Amino acid sequence: MARILVVDDDAHIRDVVRFALEKAGHAISEAADGRAALDQWAASGTDLIVLDILMPETDGLDVCRQVRQRDDVPILFLSSRDEELDRVLGLELGADDYLTKPFSPRELVARVKGILRRTRAPERECYARQAIDRGALRVDVDRHTCTWLGEPVVLTVTEFDLLHAMLGMAGKVYTRSEIVERAYGQGHHITDRTVDSHIRRIRKKFKAHGPDPIETVYGLGYRLIVDPAAGESCA
Repeated sequence: MARILVVDDDAHIRDVVRFALEKAGHAISEAADGRAALDQWAASGTDLIVLDILMPETDGLDVCRQVRQRDDVPILFLSSRDEELDRVLGLELGADDYLTKPFSPRELVARVKGILRRTRAPERECYARQAIDRGALRVDVDRHTCTWLGEPVVLTVTEFDLLHAMLGMAGKVYTRSEIVERAYGQGHHITDRTVDSHIRRIRKKFKAHGPDPIETVYGLGYRLIVDPAAGESCA
């Protein structure tokens, strides 16, 4: 069972989401606007936030921005618009997934299940339970920490998983589909654009401490360049 905060100004949508997720065994709390959502999130433990974008008071993008300043709780965005700008901006802010209205309750439950499966530490059996050093990059799975050039880099759960997926073989080029499969296993429907948005966010965090260790190999995917002496990677 997970504690899920459902945030939407449409009472009917909240009812649909609550019914579907409670039927799946989760404990649900609700908020009708962004300000109330931030108050509830700050006051009680939350394992996942289902968050509408277009809301009064404080919109979903701003809620996500404020949450990400202090927490890496998984966020699933809902939106009545399927505009690319909304999708990319939400992912750039650190959302873990995105679902467009109208949506199937079954699809919603599947997305929530997928997010929880890959973000709950006891279930992440594919990881070696030890710190991994790749040149100037250190990833500690048990502590869910990452350092680059000796400086801590704070990653969301999704960002951490995607980075870890590229640590298997030094210098190897991983396609986007390989990254997703290594991070989450088969059967996850994550678009190339979603992977690109998350990796762009990871790279921005690394660049705050020195050369970017992720290289884009155009037409193929990404690889890690973990020796800072190699210089800046491609844009």
